Amino acid sequence: MRDDIEYYDFLETRDPLVREAELFARLPEQIETARRGAPELARILGDVPSAEIASRVALARLPVLRKSDLAELQKRSPPFGGLATVSPGQTVHVFASPGPIYELEGREPDFAGLARALFAAGFRRGDLLYNTFSYHFTPAGLMFEAGARALGCAVFPAGVGQTELQAETIADLRPLGYVGTPSFLKIVLEKGRELGSDHSSLKKALVSGEALPASLRAAFEEQGIHVSQAYMTADLGVIAYESEAREGLIVNEGILVEIVRPGTGDPVPEGEVGEVVVTSLRVPEYPLLRFATGDLSAVLPGTSPCGRTNMRIRGWLGRADQSAKVRGLFVHPSLIARIVRRHPEILRARLVVRREDDEDQMTLRCETGSPSAEGLARDVAGSIREVCKLRGEVELLPAGSLPNDGKVIEDARPV
Repeated sequence: MRDDIEYYDFLETRDPLVREAELFARLPEQIETARRGAPELARILGDVPSAEIASRVALARLPVLRKSDLAELQKRSPPFGGLATVSPGQTVHVFASPGPIYELEGREPDFAGLARALFAAGFRRGDLLYNTFSYHFTPAGLMFEAGARALGCAVFPAGVGQTELQAETIADLRPLGYVGTPSFLKIVLEKGRELGSDHSSLKKALVSGEALPASLRAAFEEQGIHVSQAYMTADLGVIAYESEAREGLIVNEGILVEIVRPGTGDPVPEGEVGEVVVTSLRVPEYPLLRFATGDLSAVLPGTSPCGRTNMRIRGWLGRADQSAKVRGLFVHPSLIARIVRRHPEILRARLVVRREDDEDQMTLRCETGSPSAEGLARDVAGSIREVCKLRGEVELLPAGSLPNDGKVIEDARPV
């Protein structure tokens, strides 16, 4: 990486077909690494030959590993749930996120893949980066630290809290860039105005951890701060990041992203909202394969106007965990998926739960190519009873009737 080029490295502008071929050429080795060293992943993978996982179609046949299952897996097989290929003493750091869920830092210098996102946000070698992510227990602070150091930036490890001292320190050190949540940047800037501190040195920011409303971005821009976003998790590091084009988020190098129907491992058509599933080839110590994040997003067509050629996603669009308790029983998206698989005529389905006369009512709204198909509604209602152990109505709709928002279960009951 040089300071006089537009991109972090040549990987960002590869032909998409070349990138795809190179990722799938590396995937069998990652699968074998998981089989040899991670007992739970070996159990999940079964006896599928690694060499056969050479395309997205083949990858989609593997089971998904859900983030929501990590806490239970780690209780059964501490500390990493049988998903890591190393012991805690063979890592660089071990983290504890709420749950608790334990994550690790591998031996790669930029273990979270943040240098690329920082570069796209305008950070360059020699910049002083003001890091307000936490450095204790959770990994975000050290993730950004590692990425900044790989890029050649100096870091002030501020963490959160002590807003008056934060404002004064920014005025004294005059950093060029900020990393942290957008809400904390707003708080620090407001404290600076209250104290009369000079924060004019801040020209760029990379934010993560929460949504960035357009109004808040505009407010930062008015103060001369160019703000970009990164979508990341504690387990995977950076999944996608924003470039100067600001047209979606560009998937990071070294990972494969799928968008699947919530509650399943089935990829959805391009543009349809679904759950983000990631296969990481970046950290051999933690070879997460088809890791379902629980987040919703959608693929954007084409490539970014900035010239980076990797897949783009729309960013974070909500949570995929949509279970509902109906008449004392839980209904999960996976149950709706089982019903849909029984009836090939159904294109998409959404279960709507309402309360009428103090009683829970379920209606499965089904898109189908033949909304008047004789007997289909009756058959689907029977499947609801068998799969969910509950009675539900069925409404057949023309294709394209349901909103494209990733919802499989809509709980419309009053709170």
